[in-house]
Amino acid sequence: MVLGAVAGALVLIVAVYGADYFLNKGKVPRGVTVAGVHIGGMNPQDAEARLAAELDDTLATPVTVTGGAADSVVDPIVAGLRPNWRATVAEAGEPPLNPIDRFGGLVGEREVGIVSDVDDAALSPEIDRLTAELAIPPTEGAVSIDGGTIRETAPAAGQSVDPEVLRQRVMADWLNPDGVHVPVTENDPVIGAKAVSAVVDGPAAKAVSGPVVAHGVDGVDGIIPVERMGEVVTFRPEGTNLRTDVDVDAARDILMENLAGTEVPMKNARITFSGDGRTVTPHSDGRTVNRETLVSGLRERIVGSEPKEFDVDYLDEPAGFTTADAESATFDETVSEFTTTGFSYASGVNIRRVAEMVDGAVVAPGQVFSLNGYTGPRGTAQGFVESGIILNGHADTAVGGGISQFATTLYNAAYFAGFDDVAHTPHSYYISRYPAGREATVYEGLIDLKFRNNSPYPVMINTSTGDNSITVRMTGVKTVDVESVPGGRWAETPPTRITLTGDNCVPSSGAPGFTTSDTRIIRDLNGAEIDRQTRTTVYDPSPIIRCG
Repeated sequence: MVLGAVAGALVLIVAVYGADYFLNKGKVPRGVTVAGVHIGGMNPQDAEARLAAELDDTLATPVTVTGGAADSVVDPIVAGLRPNWRATVAEAGEPPLNPIDRFGGLVGEREVGIVSDVDDAALSPEIDRLTAELAIPPTEGAVSIDGGTIRETAPAAGQSVDPEVLRQRVMADWLNPDGVHVPVTENDPVIGAKAVSAVVDGPAAKAVSGPVVAHGVDGVDGIIPVERMGEVVTFRPEGTNLRTDVDVDAARDILMENLAGTEVPMKNARITFSGDGRTVTPHSDGRTVNRETLVSGLRERIVGSEPKEFDVDYLDEPAGFTTADAESATFDETVSEFTTTGFSYASGVNIRRVAEMVDGAVVAPGQVFSLNGYTGPRGTAQGFVESGIILNGHADTAVGGGISQFATTLYNAAYFAGFDDVAHTPHSYYISRYPAGREATVYEGLIDLKFRNNSPYPVMINTSTGDNSITVRMTGVKTVDVESVPGGRWAETPPTRITLTGDNCVPSSGAPGFTTSDTRIIRDLNGAEIDRQTRTTVYDPSPIIRCG
């Protein structure tokens, strides 16, 4: 009886299996879903129709793509995605022959990904964008000092996604109601918690443990308060650690905010003349903070183990030109002299005015004379008038025009005195009344003429003007003879032609540009050479002006 029952059951199972096989042959396996739509047990054509009917309306719906802690959105149309329902249904396969798998679909579900037709040219840039937007850079550990308080940034891992995996997930799940979910790779920060702790407990703690105090004279202290340590101490990534940087220059400047008041400026004696008499302003010796010793070891005082309090060293700065020097100074010898000629009436007004301002100036040994600094503003309020200048190669006018002729004359007087050329600027275009390679232009506030009296004696600048000439004479004690050796002209450049309009246009035949040099040879009064220097000057071509 038992065997008969078992045989009957087997016959029944075989009959049911056979009936099911023939009834579902060619259909979608039971339990299959696509983007949440059930198509199991349907024939392929009906399954395609159901998918199209229920999902086509969502083709233009933006899709949320999630990867770890980040998400973004992709527009399927922009990304070039279209579902291939036939291929999707085919992806579900045939009903399995295994009876357990075959009838398992009656109680379970199996999601099949969408097979998409893809426009790679449209999808690739979207994948690149999503890859970037789903990436979260790791938070690097960091330490800073703010207002005397240590601030630390805790390190945190970041994430990245594999663009190829992302592409496959987007193509398969872009119509899934749950969106697209992409696995991420965790990326650890380079600067970890250990590096942060080492700085917080070490140099950062020492920096804020107390102020740095530099004891100056007269009870004045230079202080770097704890609240300003952030201006001096920073911590920067270096490999897997944080490097401690101490801005010694900034620390010095903070200390000098108070200590500068303890310095005494050195002042050379000054000579002024009134009539036949002279007035001597006495010298005063100076005192300066020894900045070299001030910063020596400063790093260790701030973030190391050296004492945070110390005494300031000072340097004495004796005057280079004393009261006795000024009282005994003589200006009987002509040290050098130079004359230029040829200027208009208006230019002559300006030349005579600046010559009047400079006449009698005394330049002490070691002192730098600045033409702009000595005269100050040179405008109409100071008696200057509008006169001709050269602007962009053609004639123009400006208040103070012509002063460059005085500057050229003064430059040559200093040149032949053997003085150091601190600052001078040649004209862009050669002016024939000046020696080539030995001339200077000035412009208030921008271009200056400076020279240093490198002799052990003071010199006086004397000026005199004629109807059409300006002479600058240096008087004092002559110590050297100076020779100028012109180097000729080469590398000529032809002028260009320009046409100007307006009543102020002045036609010009132009002139070629060229390169020249000048060698200054300085000898002592016995004829022994002391110095030899060559300077090269490049002049632009003066354009040919036509008035239109």
